[in-house]
Amino acid sequence: MVERTVRIGSSHGLHARPAKLFTQAASASGSKVTIAKGSGKPVNAASILGVISLGVDHGDYVTLTADGDNAETVLDELVELLVTDHDE
Repeated sequence: MVERTVRIGSSHGLHARPAKLFTQAASASGSKVTIAKGSGKPVNAASILGVISLGVDHGDYVTLTADGDNAETVLDELVELLVTDHDE
């Protein structure tokens, strides 16, 4: 299992559009991926309702975990989505 902590780049946080991009990428990865805000409970990163329910705002830190053969690559791609400002 691989873990990364990253700061959210979208100026309005993980609202519908960036959350959709993130959950679609997590789902397409083929790996089991979770996301947690701060020290909160992790949720399935492929679940848009789970991700939006975290209430992640701009500048918040989230922790991603991935399990599988390509976990490092999957997290590289997901981190890039999270640090990008999709609201500009």
